[in-house]
Amino acid sequence: MTAGPAPTGLRKELSRRQVTMLGLGSALGTGLFLGAGTAIRTAGPAVIVSYAAGALIALTVAFGLAEMVSALPVRGTFGTIAARYLGPFAGYTVRWLYWIGVILAVGGEVVAAAIYLTYWWPQLPLAPVVAFFAVLVTAVNLAGVRSFGSVESVLSTVKVTAIVVFLVIGVVLVLFGLPGREASGVGNLTAHGGFFPHGGLAVWLVMAVVIFSFAGIELIAVSAPETEDAPRALRSAMRSMMVRLALFYLGALAVILSVTPWQQTRSGQTVASSPFVTMFSAAGIPAAAAVTNALVLVTALSSANANLYAGARMLHSLGGDGLAPASLSVTDSRGVPRRAALVSASGTALAAVGSGFLGSGVASFIMALAGMAVIATWIIILLTLLAFRRDPGRPASALRLRGGRAVPLLAVAALLSVLATGVRVPQMRTADILGIPALAVLSGVYYLRRHRPGTRRTVQGAAHGPHPRP
Repeated sequence: MTAGPAPTGLRKELSRRQVTMLGLGSALGTGLFLGAGTAIRTAGPAVIVSYAAGALIALTVAFGLAEMVSALPVRGTFGTIAARYLGPFAGYTVRWLYWIGVILAVGGEVVAAAIYLTYWWPQLPLAPVVAFFAVLVTAVNLAGVRSFGSVESVLSTVKVTAIVVFLVIGVVLVLFGLPGREASGVGNLTAHGGFFPHGGLAVWLVMAVVIFSFAGIELIAVSAPETEDAPRALRSAMRSMMVRLALFYLGALAVILSVTPWQQTRSGQTVASSPFVTMFSAAGIPAAAAVTNALVLVTALSSANANLYAGARMLHSLGGDGLAPASLSVTDSRGVPRRAALVSASGTALAAVGSGFLGSGVASFIMALAGMAVIATWIIILLTLLAFRRDPGRPASALRLRGGRAVPLLAVAALLSVLATGVRVPQMRTADILGIPALAVLSGVYYLRRHRPGTRRTVQGAAHGPHPRP
């Protein structure tokens, strides 16, 4: 298929390989490289069960998305489809929630990138470095979708290569050992208090960290309107991501917990707390912390870049459907929704200002809010899937999530239980406390817009218009 403008003004310039790397790279974030340390300290070796459950939930959402978007590769993706099958309020809410979540994630990631850079130059002031990275990722997004896809593919390849090297080193340490270090075997998985040293409850308590680690899988669906041969690309990307995510996340955790007693891992979001540092140090790799720091710096910039792309496309769809200013739906000569991208970059501006007042503490605050938005978005996506399947006239899908109604319903229940961890987990409690008022504000704005003259027709049209051609 030749590249060219879609009816939305977007251009179909992303290849199948780029889409695969986008989905894989966006799901391989700092949650694996840094957040795993906190999760391990809380749950011990049983954290493998937590990440296995998180992977199942994430893949349920991903395949449910692919089932709908391969049939309806429309602008606004799951938001537009939710409006059609759950009603205009659901379509409005999920798109704005997702947009808020991703712009907060962009802000959090550029703050994180700035913190990682100060590892080498501690004297650097945080706010100007945050601003520099914000301008950098914004410029990549304004350059065009082909350039964005190329840059993100390179960054994702760096992450994937690093994890493969990590796994190879880990397997050697477990099975064969290295000069001066005997093979560890797998005894550490049960030798220090058992596989569940803190009981089964701990497996549930770390789920908030785990779910946020997998955030970004929806990027494949968001990119569908700009993908060549979208149904085939979605099918290929989802199947590849399913295998690789299971291998990378569960394989990395199994290796870490086999080589190192779980009590020796550290909690926190610093490079020193990363299990990767522990692993590279055990292998005798020089400057293990510096190598890991470079890796998480690339990871943070990749996530910020991808999230800004997703936020711009979602805001572009809101403008096109009359749920945001119409000027946000305008694209330039290269098919880039420039205004939507610049407005979405506001998350980086807020992060720069916040870091000036709160320093590095602003990152954890932003990520808590983003985590709430991700969970709420996933729940609405799964409810949309159930409604989509009840439509006998729906277009054919290139993929189908197996398991009937039971699988998405179980995933919804699991996500609701993650929200409920707020009773015990401070970070999730912050997300719950701030997320509920945010939903109330969104509802109020929707009510006011819906009752403005000329708005009601636009909103209903977005929800109930004819099925677009794939």
